[in-house]
Amino acid sequence: MDFLPEPIRTIVAFVVVLGVLVFFHELGHYLAARWRGIHVERFSVGFGRAIANWTDKRGTEWRVGWLPLGGYVKLHGQETPEDASPEVRASWRPGETFHEKPVRDRAIVVAAGPFANFLLAVLMFGGLYMTVGKPSATTTVSTVQEGSAAARAGLVPGDRILALDGQAVTRFEEVQRHIQPRAGQTVTMTIDREGRQRQVEAVPEPRQNGERTVGVLGVGAGAAEFKRLDPFSAMWGGVTQTADITVQTLAAVWQMIAGGRGAEDLGGPLRIAQMSGQVAEMGITALVSFMAVLSVNLALINLFPIPVLDGGHLMFYAAEAIRGRPLPPRAQEMGYRAGFALLITLFVFATWNDLSQFGLFTWVAGLFS
Repeated sequence: MDFLPEPIRTIVAFVVVLGVLVFFHELGHYLAARWRGIHVERFSVGFGRAIANWTDKRGTEWRVGWLPLGGYVKLHGQETPEDASPEVRASWRPGETFHEKPVRDRAIVVAAGPFANFLLAVLMFGGLYMTVGKPSATTTVSTVQEGSAAARAGLVPGDRILALDGQAVTRFEEVQRHIQPRAGQTVTMTIDREGRQRQVEAVPEPRQNGERTVGVLGVGAGAAEFKRLDPFSAMWGGVTQTADITVQTLAAVWQMIAGGRGAEDLGGPLRIAQMSGQVAEMGITALVSFMAVLSVNLALINLFPIPVLDGGHLMFYAAEAIRGRPLPPRAQEMGYRAGFALLITLFVFATWNDLSQFGLFTWVAGLFS
């Protein structure tokens, strides 16, 4: 999309990225509801007034809203009989309402949305590994920082790291995993230089990463190599990559909660839009990878135990399964209010971070200085 002007490219990329992720999320809810015998009244991508809509033969309205910031699936009889008017109750289809299904079925329908996003990430990564290839940063050194541990050990650009402390390495990620926990310790490196092997010793420099101290060599990796995988290996690679991103994201969230990492990395729709436009300029491969990472993040966010999110509903259903009956309506109402307030707070904070990153507040302050 590099032929489009930057503002238009950013808007188009943002709508495409968020639209695909939201569609698959809601499709998970929709298919699970159909599987468990629940009628779906409406499937909407986007909020607000519909810019396009149609009704299928099952009576489900499919619509596209003008505000592309989410979507929803309206399930038949989602409200309880106590909360519905007599006219609404009279229109319910017996056996096809959400509220009359057992807690297991309701939990399946709710969990299917995040599951669909995890599955989408696996398919996207797997598809890239089959067509473009799986990237792997080689252990060939491209740059050596002046005065770094690598420079003192005598490493030069073009050296290929073969082993660390006798352990063979083939990817730069393996080098990082070995070096980071060994700050200040001597590491014996086996390298290949112009076809001849030699051993050198390096002492990784300590570097603060939040509350952790990690070891740093001071080298840059060479260009990544891409290797196409067979379908089974590609899909398994998609599974492992999705799992890795999940673990890394949860670790980052925990570091923010524990205070070991700043919350400035928390971004909102504005940052997603900006990054969508930037990634779209890099090509379809980069855009699909970006969408896969966002899909994992969307799944995890929805699984957080916050009422009004899927994870909050699952939390209530778990309590219902343990108690043998739903939580009191008052407790659920208070939970939903607290969850909504928390989401609004997070949204405002993330938007504030976005505007700060864009330099808006510095620009405004400059007007009055």
